[in-house]
Amino acid sequence: MTVQYKFPEGFWWGSATSATQIEGAANEAGKGKNIWDHWYEAEPNRFFDNVGPGNTSNFYYQYKEDIQLMKEIGHNSFRLSISWSRLIPNGRGEVNPEAVSFYNNVIDELLANGIEPFVTLYHFDMPLEMQNIGGWENREVVDAYQAYALQAFQLFGDRVKKWFTFNEPIVPVEGGYLYDFHYPNIVDFKKAAQVAYHTVLAHAKAVQAFRGWNKDEDTKIGIVLNLTPSYPRSQNPYDLKAANICDLFFNRSFLDPAVLGEYPEELVEILREHGQMPHVEQGDLEIIKENTVDILGVNYYQPRRVKAKEHLPNPYSPFMPEWFFDPYEMPGRKMNPYRGWEIYEKGIYDIMVNLKENYGNVESFISENGMGVQDEERFLKDGQIQDDYRIEFIEGHLQWLHKSLEEGCNVKGYHLWTFMDNWSWSNAYKNRYGFISVDIKTQQRTPKKSAHWFKNVAKNNGF
Repeated sequence: MTVQYKFPEGFWWGSATSATQIEGAANEAGKGKNIWDHWYEAEPNRFFDNVGPGNTSNFYYQYKEDIQLMKEIGHNSFRLSISWSRLIPNGRGEVNPEAVSFYNNVIDELLANGIEPFVTLYHFDMPLEMQNIGGWENREVVDAYQAYALQAFQLFGDRVKKWFTFNEPIVPVEGGYLYDFHYPNIVDFKKAAQVAYHTVLAHAKAVQAFRGWNKDEDTKIGIVLNLTPSYPRSQNPYDLKAANICDLFFNRSFLDPAVLGEYPEELVEILREHGQMPHVEQGDLEIIKENTVDILGVNYYQPRRVKAKEHLPNPYSPFMPEWFFDPYEMPGRKMNPYRGWEIYEKGIYDIMVNLKENYGNVESFISENGMGVQDEERFLKDGQIQDDYRIEFIEGHLQWLHKSLEEGCNVKGYHLWTFMDNWSWSNAYKNRYGFISVDIKTQQRTPKKSAHWFKNVAKNNGF
């Protein structure tokens, strides 16, 4: 087989997932409640087919079998998250010994199978006790998170060499405080700004704790951001301005402080002008400045396309990012017909070039990219899901990633979202993303066609 797209030696091939989405055992083994357990109990109707996070994909009990499958399909790395409420049930205080055993076993099993664990500390799953005192609105939670992070470094850092403070920190801001698709379902921009700011501060304080603890140059810490390029409808100055402001809110609000150590001045000006600045304490900005990342995970699914506002915002409506731009549907765009998202492979290249040109070519990797499909059983043939659409999706993105590498972008790997079909927040099991199909009733795992294809890509280090 001739390999047309060859990737560098040691390229990271694997997938990503998160604790709440695959572990199951939500009310077992000493785990405390998180906001998802609580929200599902309170409003099960907000979840697709009324399916909650109770059992999800049962990784807590089937991790050995799952890691075996990862090895079989060519993984050399795998990103998982630790559940804060499993490790420290109340968010602070006592550590749960059963959780320590579980995470130790998972890490050891991965390493025994030649798979490097990449560990995320926070993936949308605030311990309920912490949310009850305000979650990220409350500075006490920032300090509790820093203590949790240090605990995790001390417990698992002898074997884990890649740490990530947060996964997609903009999403709890959008979902929980702007657009009502995550608990606590508050719609209040001022609170959203405070939550975003405290998250950046919590990230920087975890990095600070890490630097105080870590004496090993091979061990790195970073953050995982969903970077969604904002493309303007046209080169008209008003469209360009709309795209720039959109980018400030949804990308640079986390990217700039994490990588450059400071906030974009334009964003600060907008918040100040509209009376939306978060409360900042003395010394905070120095902590953010001094604790930038070693490595950046990039999640990319779809582009964001915007145009100048058609109408001025209603002066009596609450302040929102959408005051400055309208969404734009580009004619002729390529769509994922099974999920309703645009497919734009070049976006992955544009992100990498931006990181190279404006962010010091920070070491990075694709930490998530993937294609969700509803009712995937309709592609079942001879006992296997024939997901050629997923293979085509990955190939298209990898071609553009390869081009960015040829142009000197510092990209080290590609992780698909996700390893196996998993529970996806309020969408539950609606859209399937995995290499491995999961029968929710029996928890039976079956590799899809894409799993066998990916095995060859990893083996040949290209395709």
